[in-house]
Amino acid sequence: MNIIYKLGFLVLLLAFTGCKVYSLSGATIDGKTINVPTFENKAPNVVPSVASDLSNKIRDRVLSQSGLTAVNSDEVDYILKGVITRYQVSISGVQSNTAASQNRLTVTLQVEFINHLNEKDNFNTSFSRFADFPANQSLQNVESTLMEDIGKELADDIFNRAFVNW
Repeated sequence: MNIIYKLGFLVLLLAFTGCKVYSLSGATIDGKTINVPTFENKAPNVVPSVASDLSNKIRDRVLSQSGLTAVNSDEVDYILKGVITRYQVSISGVQSNTAASQNRLTVTLQVEFINHLNEKDNFNTSFSRFADFPANQSLQNVESTLMEDIGKELADDIFNRAFVNW
């Protein structure tokens, strides 16, 4: 009897999947290929490694959650390109003696998503994330940890906007 339930479940699963690719992330992806070129860094404060690090994090997130194949060409189903427009440290908290208690690193990306299979899903949107750190620490000491967190959040935001439609 247990085998009948398993076969029934399998039949239902196959009936509902059709031709689209579904992932555990909730994404429905019709295509097979994507191009995610390295983002351009046009922020006033340019940190050399940020563009490639963020691009790789976003590319890795898309590829690991979508089943898409990365292709370095414009002849793909999807193109996800972007520009870093802001990489800025500002004060986010002040102590009673007007000294900074917290600083904030903010990163903003302008992202263009081109869906060659369904143009209504195209977008050109700004994504921004930040992380706070104690003012008594230098950015150089906490930057890699902050960028790991910010990069993950930006990659999630961009993937969800492009493929999950959240």
